[in-house]
Amino acid sequence: MQRHQTRTAYLFLLLPLVFFLIVRFLPTFLALRMSFFDWNILKEQQPFVGLENYQKLAVDGKFLQALKNTALYTVIGVPLQIALGLALALLLSRIRALRGLYRALYFAPYVTPIVAAAWVWQWLFSPQFGPVNTVLMWLHIPPQSFLTSPSQALPTTAALVVWQNLGFQVVLFLAGLAAIPRTYYEAAEIDGATGWDAFRNITWPLLNPTIVFSVVTGTISYLQLFTQVVNLNFTDQGGPLGSTMTVALYIYQMAFGRYAMGYASAITVVLFVIILLITLFQLKFLTRRYDL
Repeated sequence: MQRHQTRTAYLFLLLPLVFFLIVRFLPTFLALRMSFFDWNILKEQQPFVGLENYQKLAVDGKFLQALKNTALYTVIGVPLQIALGLALALLLSRIRALRGLYRALYFAPYVTPIVAAAWVWQWLFSPQFGPVNTVLMWLHIPPQSFLTSPSQALPTTAALVVWQNLGFQVVLFLAGLAAIPRTYYEAAEIDGATGWDAFRNITWPLLNPTIVFSVVTGTISYLQLFTQVVNLNFTDQGGPLGSTMTVALYIYQMAFGRYAMGYASAITVVLFVIILLITLFQLKFLTRRYDL
């Protein structure tokens, strides 16, 4: 009976595993193979070029700019959304009245369609008739270009992503805070620990698994940033002057704009390696053991 149950369990586990291998791993290996060819769907021949596609990346100014922008999105967005998410979760964990309403309000942007949110954001920060510039003029501050300025477009786009992901971070940290036994805080109060001491010695260490998960998933999300950038500027995707271009958007333009599938596959492989290395680094150096 035990062997039969074990075989049944492996059978049920095998089905999603096969599906995962077909949907994830097979396209990955095909992309890796395609990256060694001059693969263009408009050409009859797809010649083998070896590492030529990867060599082009080293001198491709647009790719290097997209890589720089993607790094800036990650550096700006991940710490900001984690800090805000943790702060809001700490505040929401203390309230009693209308707790469900407040949590729903903060989570609503996360379940809002990205395209709709991007359109609203584009209207809010419009240089001509955006409400944000209207408020700035009331405060006697000159109107700003925001999404049409090469220096302001990236921070404005990053603000959209932070705002949209904030609800997910709040839910994560609320779950992490709820998992911490209250007896630890009661013992700390008996010992005379202040709020900051309790946070530093109890809350922060015990939230480490949540923080690691949030950092890893947030970093992966920002490194693959695509939809928000595309929908914030229809006429100049990745603009102005490439200031909001991301690696994922550049892959899309190469693959479906110029039909250079081989070159786009090479960029995909590079992005995959970058995400893998950063994730392994974060898991190794951010995970902490703690003793109470």
